[in-house]
Amino acid sequence: MTTPDVWLPFPPAELASLPSSLNYVHWNGEPDFPADPARCAFYAVPYMKGAEVAVRPLAHMPRVRVVQTLTAGVEHMLPRVPDLPADAVLCNAGDLHNTSTGELALALALAAQRDIPGAVRNAQQGRWESAVRPSLADRRVLILGYGGIGGAVEDRLLPFEVAEVIRVASRARESERGPVHGIDELPGLLPLAEIVFVTTPLTEATRGLVGAEFLARMPDDALLVNVARGAVVDTKALLAELESGRLRAALDVTDPEPLPAEHPLWRAPGVLITPHVGGPTSAFRPRAERLLHAQLTRFAAGEPLRHVVAAGGASTV
Repeated sequence: MTTPDVWLPFPPAELASLPSSLNYVHWNGEPDFPADPARCAFYAVPYMKGAEVAVRPLAHMPRVRVVQTLTAGVEHMLPRVPDLPADAVLCNAGDLHNTSTGELALALALAAQRDIPGAVRNAQQGRWESAVRPSLADRRVLILGYGGIGGAVEDRLLPFEVAEVIRVASRARESERGPVHGIDELPGLLPLAEIVFVTTPLTEATRGLVGAEFLARMPDDALLVNVARGAVVDTKALLAELESGRLRAALDVTDPEPLPAEHPLWRAPGVLITPHVGGPTSAFRPRAERLLHAQLTRFAAGEPLRHVVAAGGASTV
């Protein structure tokens, strides 16, 4: 294969100054493939087209060397990692979504704390109803999953004068802003957290992590903000806490997803739901193009790729 094919979810003509040593093919999840998948060496996965579309070409790509997602989470791709060629790598989107997801996390927290949904409902009925609402200022905040998105959430919280930021990751370490606690410390930290932001990847270790025991340790009237993946939270356990009125939640992701119209989570008290919009903003396309340009430049030059999360059939997430 003298000129490797690169499959892109954007029309190649719309991307500036791509390496000329590669041949570019546009595929964004359409039923028919635009070229022979066996010639593909670099596969950029269509964005927000679902897991079935994302993995569909892989069985026909015996020479693929790079699978590049435009999502931070890669749980939909990991089951196919064992089928990748031994020299192939799976890359995630790196910091592509940090800013937009951090923005949404802050917006959800502010809207929930100030009960903006309640104000909108009152406005629709022409009802003026003032009340004292909890602030974001002076709250103790816990960020579960202190990676790029967790750090972006903290960046946006600090100007709002939160009282304390408690950082939690899979292992304890030091960060530029202070200590990061290991996940084993959660039982002692959760009773301190008036707002919990969930920004952790979905893995077998984090699936259902925010369950009944986790939620029971949160203080009364605490707010759970989930901008990670829906399955990190046990929906049944969360519903029980919401329906009792003890906790509140602001969710950009749910389990199941999309959330069926008849699901009781829609009607639970104290919940604000957005339809997984942390990533798709006006910032997405130009940042995605820059990511692809950088990765393709490295690939064409034979340099190591960035944001590698799995290789040769073994996950490194």
